[in-house]
Order: sequence, then C-alpha cells, then structure tokens
Amino acid sequence: MDDVIVLGDLRRAILVSPDSPEARLALAQGLYHIGDLDAAIGECRVAITLNPNNAKAHVQLGITLMAKQDGRTAALALKEAIRLDPELTLAHYSLGSAQYSLGHLTVAIQSYRRALELQPHFPDARYHLALILKLTNQHREAAQLMEDAATGGVPQAQYFMGNAYRSGQGVEKNLALAIRWWTKAVEFGQQRAAESLSQLRRQALSPDQPERHRKDAIEGFRQYRNELWADYPDAGRNDPSESLGITLLKESQSSNGVTALFAEAFALDETAHDELARLYETGLDTRLAQFDARILTCFTTTAADGFIPSKKALARIYGKGLGVTPDLQKAKTMLKGLPKQESKAILAEIAGP
Repeated sequence: MDDVIVLGDLRRAILVSPDSPEARLALAQGLYHIGDLDAAIGECRVAITLNPNNAKAHVQLGITLMAKQDGRTAALALKEAIRLDPELTLAHYSLGSAQYSLGHLTVAIQSYRRALELQPHFPDARYHLALILKLTNQHREAAQLMEDAATGGVPQAQYFMGNAYRSGQGVEKNLALAIRWWTKAVEFGQQRAAESLSQLRRQALSPDQPERHRKDAIEGFRQYRNELWADYPDAGRNDPSESLGITLLKESQSSNGVTALFAEAFALDETAHDELARLYETGLDTRLAQFDARILTCFTTTAADGFIPSKKALARIYGKGLGVTPDLQKAKTMLKGLPKQESKAILAEIAGP
C-alpha cells in the first residue's frame, strides 16, 4: 500500500482515538518510515505520556533520535525501554548502536552481546559486534562473528570477510574464499566488493604487476572456479579444465548453468566467457535474452580490467552492432594493445564479405 495512504489511515485512527498510546506509536512509526523524524519524535513522546510503561514507545523514540544523530538522548530512551522490559532484543541492539556512536565501545559490546543472548540468530547484531571487536583488536572472535553475519546474509559482512581472507586477519589467508565472499557481496549490491574483485583481476592480468602477485591472483581465481563445483555435487566432471556452467547446461540445468557461467566468466575463465559470447548472440530459452545486457555488462567489466577475451568480444559486438549501435571506433579502441594479426583478423570479420 502507498505510504501516503497508510499515513492518512494512521491519522484518521488518531482522530477516532486521540488518547490511544498504540495509535500514537503506530503514527510515530509511520512518520519515521517516511523520514519525518521531528513529527515522529513528537508522537513518540505523546505515546509515552499516555502510557509511560510502554517499552516499545521508548525504543521507537530511541531509534528515531539515533536517526537525528542524538546518541546521548537516544541512549537514555533505550535504557528506559530496557528497564521496563529487560528482554526486549531490539532495545539492547539499538543501545549498542547508540553507545558506539558516543564512542563507548565497552558498553556497546555488552549491549550487542546481550542482544545475541536473547536472539542468537541475529546476523546484524553479530556484524556490529564484530566491527567493534575489530576496533579493539579482538580479531579472532571478530572474524568468527563476521563470518556468521556474512553467512546470515549481511552484505557488509560478506565484504569484510573477503578482506579478512585476502589479508589473513583473524583467519587463515585464502584468496579463493576472499573471491567467494566478495562475489556474494556484489550480488547484494556492495560496490566496494566489486572494486576489490576488479583490483584482483587487474593484479592477475597486468604485465606491470610483480610476477609473484600475478601468479597469486591467477591461482586464487583458478581455485575459486574449482571450488564452485562443490556447490553442485551431482554435476559430472570429466576434465579439470571443464566449465561448470557448460556442464550444467548440458545436464539441462539452465538456471544454475547461467549462474555458474557468469561466476566463472567474472573469475577470468575463458571457456565460460566464450560460451557467454555465443549465448549473447543466440539467447537461451527464458534464461538469457538475445543480446542480454547482463552479458554485455560482464564483458565490459572484465575488459576494463584487462581481460583480452572480453576485449575481443566487445570489438565484435560494437563493430557488428550486435544489440548495440554500431561503433567501429569503439571496436578499434577495444583492440588496442592486441597483437596486430589478431586485431586484423577481428576487423576483417567485422567488415565481412
């Protein structure tokens, strides 16, 4: 339902029952939802005046004050909520955030721990507790909590786990796991994780990188691609260099096959890339449209990082106008730096008979 309609309904409820603390709190939550924080605070205070023992009203007041960056007053409201209802998980969690904003790390840790005692399956509390433990150099426990939060679907935690496995902070260094966590974070829109993967691809592909760094990055991507097979234990693998995505497509697992092809192509697998280049022109039932924009994005991303197969594919796509406006100059730009014979062959194919 439209937020404006909901807000109108909440206001009408107040007209009917102006002395109802529940109606006032509901309106406060509605106002908070649309970003009218001052009005939300006012309604919270009215709800508390009508029923001073309503712990949830104190929590909503505290959360709204936090949004106004008034951590000190927020902490007072949240402490009152906890006094009224010591087992209110959200109050402890929000108090942890308020104390952290005030620089009170020790009591913030205590609040997050209490929230987790009350609700062990609370990924966001694990994430925020892990952040503070990192700041206080408790790296091993922080890493475990961060991994729990990452597994629970917190994208920021997935990004930080990628960093942890890249650097070996609190966990054993493992570049393949770093790639896996960054890739998961990218799926949830974490741009910093996309940048980390881009940097690693450039490390693997740039001739200007020290040889050891290049080899480490290449091996990390190879190991990551190899470990993808464990996600599909029933897939039949006959060759170590075989593409998981292609195998799954052959086994009529179209959805999983497309997902795996993208994962492999972003991880610099040439075989998977070539299959995506073919599917870009043909499409694949309902899974991939002809000239699918996701494939174009994949090629554009990896080409910018120096992946030659993507540069060649984009040269053909722009040179021939495959799903895009023909742009011969852009096609030629893609071929810069390639051996002359390869560039000539691609340009000849673009020109056609």
